[in-house]
Amino acid sequence: MGEDGNTSTLNTSYTNFFLMGFPGLQEWRPLLFLPLTFLYVTIISANALVIHTVVAQQSLYQPMYLLIALLLAVNVCAATAVMPKMLEGFVHYANPISLHGCLAQMFFIYFTLLLDYNLLLAMALDRYVAICHPLRYTELVTSKLLGVLVILALTRSLGVAVPLVVLTSQARFCRTMVIPHFTCEYIALLSIACGDLAFNSRLGLAMRLVTVTFDLALLGASYTRIIYAAVRISSGGARAKALHTCGSHLLVILTIYLSGLSTSIVFRVAKTVSQDVQNLLSAIYLLLPGVLNPVIYGVRTREIRQHVEKMFYSKKSAQEVRGKPGRMQNMIVEGK
Repeated sequence: MGEDGNTSTLNTSYTNFFLMGFPGLQEWRPLLFLPLTFLYVTIISANALVIHTVVAQQSLYQPMYLLIALLLAVNVCAATAVMPKMLEGFVHYANPISLHGCLAQMFFIYFTLLLDYNLLLAMALDRYVAICHPLRYTELVTSKLLGVLVILALTRSLGVAVPLVVLTSQARFCRTMVIPHFTCEYIALLSIACGDLAFNSRLGLAMRLVTVTFDLALLGASYTRIIYAAVRISSGGARAKALHTCGSHLLVILTIYLSGLSTSIVFRVAKTVSQDVQNLLSAIYLLLPGVLNPVIYGVRTREIRQHVEKMFYSKKSAQEVRGKPGRMQNMIVEGK
């Protein structure tokens, strides 16, 4: 029996692990810490800026903008579930984590990812009503409906994330204490578990396929109708605005789903791909929404962009006004 009460026999299970991170980048760990820390700070700052803009501006208290703010808040939570432990792995060679900590991290990773998907569905419904039934938009899309959609998104996310965590907690981890990943992903934990894992693997794959297939079918049907209705709008300006808004949402959807699809394919098919490449794809999949979403919605959404620009311009003007008396005093002292 080991120091932690763990044994190497098949009858017991490890309860403490070490996250391997990126094994091929051991020499670069100190150099990678600062840029990754900057990336984490950038994710939080960029998302917080857009969220603050929506919350601070009364004119943006509309379902679409509130859903965008909620989506970006989820991005911050998702990055926070991954980055601190990932950064710790770049500081310390051995990055310890308990089984309970691992399961908690896995829950927040999948809960936020699924919530991301579900909020995109809610945004698609909002755009469908706004463009296909514009005269009834205020009647149909109310604060009550928005609350119901958020509750459904939370419930559906919990309904997938909780079974995955419960199922993983019942597995035995007797192969090794080293998790070949920088975070506690479902597949990474299954790779060090022992016993018959066929059901676990199939259930995880089935839940992902059902969720993704169902979501993509709904999103595809919604945006097909939305684009068709937008093209038929007689006013050129209104048509361009509708297509521009849909383009932003579609760009976010393609980014999230394509990165997730590439990660799943590499994990399950490309056995010859190195562990570092697999982990890099996972990092892109987990962090890319937090990086791109505030840029897409902050730059491509005109109303949000205008308020952000106005906020920075007002701050700059205030600083210039505060600086003028000082410059005038200097000129008087110098006798100019």
